[in-house]
Amino acid sequence: MRTHPLWNPYDPPSIAEIEAGRVSRPVPIARVEVVAPDPAWPAWFAGVRDRIAVALGERALAIEHVGSTAVPDLWAKPVIDIDLTVADSADEAAWLPDLEAAGFVLTRREPHWEEHRMLHGAEPRTNLHVWSATAREPRRHRMFRDWLRAHPEDRVRYAEVKRAVAAEGYTEEMLYNNAKAWVIYDLYEKILAADPAHPHDPHPRPSDA
Repeated sequence: MRTHPLWNPYDPPSIAEIEAGRVSRPVPIARVEVVAPDPAWPAWFAGVRDRIAVALGERALAIEHVGSTAVPDLWAKPVIDIDLTVADSADEAAWLPDLEAAGFVLTRREPHWEEHRMLHGAEPRTNLHVWSATAREPRRHRMFRDWLRAHPEDRVRYAEVKRAVAAEGYTEEMLYNNAKAWVIYDLYEKILAADPAHPHDPHPRPSDA
C-alpha cells in the first residue's frame, strides 16, 4: 500500500494523554464557540506575528497563520492558531522565556508529538504551536489550510461539522477537537490522495471510528 510521507493514522488522543500533556490551563471559557467568519482575523494574526517576531528575532524561523481563522469564509472558534518554527522546540530555554515576557503562557508540552509545545495568548486569544525545523506537522497544517482555501465544497462541509460539534456544548477544546477528528482525517485522505508529488492509496478510518 502506498502511503504519503505526511500521512498520520486516525488516533485521537485519549483523556489520559490530553491530561499528560497539560502544563497549565488557559483562561477558562464557558463553552467552545464556533462563529461566523470575521474579516478582522488576518489583522489579529498580523499583530500576534509581529509580537513573536520582536520577541524572538531570527530564532523565529517561520510564523504561519493556520487553522480555521486562516481560511476566508470559514466558520471558526475566534482563536488565532499559529505555527511557530524554531531550531529545536525541545530546547525551551532558547525561546520560551522571551515568549513568556511577551505575554504567552505555556499550556501543553508533548514530546511524543514531534516535541510540540503550545502556548496561550490573550487579546486576541491565540494558540501558539511551537515546532522544530524538522517537524512534519506544520507542513500538514499548511496543506489543510490551503486545500480549504481552494475547495469551497469541503470548506462548507467542514464548517457544518464544526458547528454541529460545538452545539454539543464542549468546554474543553481538546475534547471538541476529538469530536471532529473524523472529518479532519477524511479531508486529509482527500488532500494526500490529490498530491501529485506523492502517491497515496486510501487508508480508511477503522470501521468503529
